[in-house]
Amino acid sequence: MKTAHFLLAFALITGVATPAPAQDKPAKPESEARQRSGVLALLPADSVTEHAVDTRARRIAYTATAGTLPIFDQSGERKASVFYTAYVASGGDANRPVTFLFNGGPGAASVYLHLGVAGPKVLDFGPSGRDGAAARLRDNAETWLEFSDLVFIDPVGTGWSRPAKADDTSFYGVRQDAQVLAKVIALYLARTGRTGSPKYLAGESYGGFRAQKVAHVLQQDQGIVVSGIVMVSPLIEGGYVFGGGDRYSLGCALQLPSVVAAELERNGAFTPQAIAEAERFALTDYIATLAGRPPQGDAAQAFYDRLGRMTGLPADLVARSRGCVRNAYLKHRREAQRELLSIYDATFASPDPYPEQENRRGSDPVLDGFTRALGGAFVGYARDHLGFKTDMTYAVLNGEVNGKWEWEHGSRGSPPSVTEDIREFLSLNPSFRLLVVHGYADLVTPYAVSRYVIDHMPDFGDPDRVQLKIYPGGHMFYFAERARIAFTDDVKAFYQAIQ
Repeated sequence: MKTAHFLLAFALITGVATPAPAQDKPAKPESEARQRSGVLALLPADSVTEHAVDTRARRIAYTATAGTLPIFDQSGERKASVFYTAYVASGGDANRPVTFLFNGGPGAASVYLHLGVAGPKVLDFGPSGRDGAAARLRDNAETWLEFSDLVFIDPVGTGWSRPAKADDTSFYGVRQDAQVLAKVIALYLARTGRTGSPKYLAGESYGGFRAQKVAHVLQQDQGIVVSGIVMVSPLIEGGYVFGGGDRYSLGCALQLPSVVAAELERNGAFTPQAIAEAERFALTDYIATLAGRPPQGDAAQAFYDRLGRMTGLPADLVARSRGCVRNAYLKHRREAQRELLSIYDATFASPDPYPEQENRRGSDPVLDGFTRALGGAFVGYARDHLGFKTDMTYAVLNGEVNGKWEWEHGSRGSPPSVTEDIREFLSLNPSFRLLVVHGYADLVTPYAVSRYVIDHMPDFGDPDRVQLKIYPGGHMFYFAERARIAFTDDVKAFYQAIQ
């Protein structure tokens, strides 16, 4: 979400949300440096530089700004500084869209979307697409700068965004976070004279959840209405993700297509027909069998044999899992090779550091491999290319933010959800559109969950107002060039349909 530690964090959440910091009259930019103290004193002045990038369509000259925006409370005391990176195409007009992008976690910086798909530079992970040691930055021909100006935001506690007081955790919660990001967006628009531009949000994983919450606050508190949202591998309905692993039939059924997709991809057998059959089976015979009494005799053997053929797992292991195979697949599918699979991309196998353990344990090879490479690459890029030089550590994934996150209403029993938020936003804003995208082999936020939610929404007129696109790969499918190209083309078409 990046979802490192997110499942654990959700289980441990307690307490009541504290009020979000209020924004009074912001300080003028030239006086901000004098108001910084403590860790914020390590942040340099904003850096503005000029660049150009060749896209597939044309060469784009642009201005890059790497800097911070202040958050003040009602007394005028500076509560935090929020780091952002903005790219604005030269010669653009007031009608050029501006997109605000962030990742999730909670506790993740925006570097994944920044260097993974949308920014003018992309981190190339070598011929395998997965080798962090071979990762190198290069120009991104698929940058979204071709059709929108871009502002990447690191929420407080991530990247170089910090609270003024190290022990201030008042930013770490659904409501507080949405309020702060809405204020940052409003402040950026006011300072740059972009209040009249079409505005979009893009968020990945928990960031997709966050985008809908931010859109609501922008409209309610700031009077700013967004034209569209792009949700990348989003968390939409937590109940189908967290509760579905081994307990709920529907949750298991919505995970199954991603397991089968990973198996098909690994064997070079993926076809639209094959995955459509898996999806049909998941919501018919499969869910009916899981929801009823456990099958017996020949019926049980036939059911578990069929699942075994679809997933590559032994039938007896499928039976021990009672047909809910996600965790068994990740741990045992490559057990003979002493490998385990990534929950972020179940096509990816790596040596199992704990082969003697029954359950998965240790770092995730996809998430942690990408994270280490992305963090180092971004620090060098910001320093050498954007001119933003600081001794402050860049926090790509902050476990403290995740562990202290407060969900809405402080409720322990209600899984996180933005389904109602989406429905209400579509109802209130007739021109608003939503694009939801996933990788087939993602078992953190399975694509079938989003499809189920979308399929069960009421009629809002034009069916293209809510679109679902799915690509080969996992949670961060866009690191593969083929998927990144297809994704960018779909986003461009999405923007063009709104304007």
